[in-house]
Amino acid sequence: MVNKILGYAAKSPSAPLAPYQFEVRSLREDDVAIDILYCGVCHSDLHQARNDWNASIYPIVPGHEIIGHVTAVGNKVNKFKVGDLVGVGCMVDSCRHCSACQQGLEQYCEEGFTFTYNSHDRHDNRVTYGGYAQAILCAEDFVLHVPNNLAPEGVAPLLCAGITTWSPLRQWGVTKGSKVAIIGLGGLGHMALKFAHALGAEVTLFTRSIDKEADARRLGAHHVVLSTDKAQMDAVKNEFEVIIDTVPYSHDINPYLPTLMIDGTLVFVGLIGDVEPTINTSAMIFGRRAVAGSCIGGIAETQEMLDFCGKHNITADIELIDIKNINQAFERMIKSDVKYRFVIDMKTLSEN
Repeated sequence: MVNKILGYAAKSPSAPLAPYQFEVRSLREDDVAIDILYCGVCHSDLHQARNDWNASIYPIVPGHEIIGHVTAVGNKVNKFKVGDLVGVGCMVDSCRHCSACQQGLEQYCEEGFTFTYNSHDRHDNRVTYGGYAQAILCAEDFVLHVPNNLAPEGVAPLLCAGITTWSPLRQWGVTKGSKVAIIGLGGLGHMALKFAHALGAEVTLFTRSIDKEADARRLGAHHVVLSTDKAQMDAVKNEFEVIIDTVPYSHDINPYLPTLMIDGTLVFVGLIGDVEPTINTSAMIFGRRAVAGSCIGGIAETQEMLDFCGKHNITADIELIDIKNINQAFERMIKSDVKYRFVIDMKTLSEN
């Protein structure tokens, strides 16, 4: 692996992503070097590139849904070999010793996990760069085996959109016969439908757009409820064990709470921020219902998800793009003009 590689970076909140050459560290003893084949485009890439969360470090090379081949390994690596098809998701390190890390819940690291990009390396304090690039180095404990029977371009979004929805389904015990609802049909929602269906649940989609019904049923929904129709909402009161809320912007969750059964839980996976309007606790108190949140998944759980996908032949629905079209893809993503995830073909980086 060369010490200088090419990627695409934003150099300010208002600058479009453009070619950018940067240095990478030398191979450490526990490192896996990966030539990147595909990288998914997550909505958080857009937020970070435009500093919507007021934490961006420029220049910023986004990308945390990475699929590639191993090209070299450090002398203490024993989980991977040259040629392996692997993935890297949202994190590349954690403290490894706190209570969360010891439980395999690195995403809840008490010291904060190291993000794949726009973060600081725990060892040398260098800024991390992501998957909109030719290659990446990652400690082997944060690299994932990718099933060889799956189309690798369709696997890339599993490393964020996939694990973000898989983790709460597992945490809240969804299994055969469970009654599950999904709010929203986008990058996260379409994966939640696929997973819940494959786990054997009875699956309902809540949507504000009735024209999404055919696609929802194709993806695994047994029922579709128009959330703006009071009669339809009343018909599903006390129905669901768990609701996965994938909507990324503030919205009213009060109409959904009565559709939970006793001890049911609505889990936020899309919204990071304030809930508006505020939550009326009546439905919670008088139905012993809960509102919770969930963040991606640990490495072991992510590997479990990938293995499950290999067994059930599950990948994301994607649109493959050239990297030169990434700025247009960002604009389309804002308009929800994608079904359901953009993935960059990284070989196009060397063609530009």
